[in-house]
Amino acid sequence: QVQLVESGGGLVQPGGSLRLSCVASGNIVSTYEMGWYRQAPGKERELVAFISASDSPWYGDPAKGRFTIARDFAKNTVYLQMNRLKPEDTAVYYCNANRGIDIYWGRGTQVTVSS
Repeated sequence: QVQLVESGGGLVQPGGSLRLSCVASGNIVSTYEMGWYRQAPGKERELVAFISASDSPWYGDPAKGRFTIARDFAKNTVYLQMNRLKPEDTAVYYCNANRGIDIYWGRGTQVTVSS
């Protein structure tokens, strides 16, 4: 059973930065499409960014120019570096591993952007 464990969330002031980490059990980071989603209160879960098995990143409009997704194969870890954070980035951030019919989710990490 694949497990994804997120960390790195917290409270940050507007304009600040956070780096989220997602550690995966097993060697899936190199063979799955790895993504970050987020869900704010009262809103649907949305895709923030993903990186394909061929290492091509994709970013949703809110993330473009501010967030960077990267992975470390040796550590089975995917990162989401978030810069210039805004209050509207406040949400629970979830790690996702996707390979067609095999889809896994982490439990999420809370990010709160507030002064």
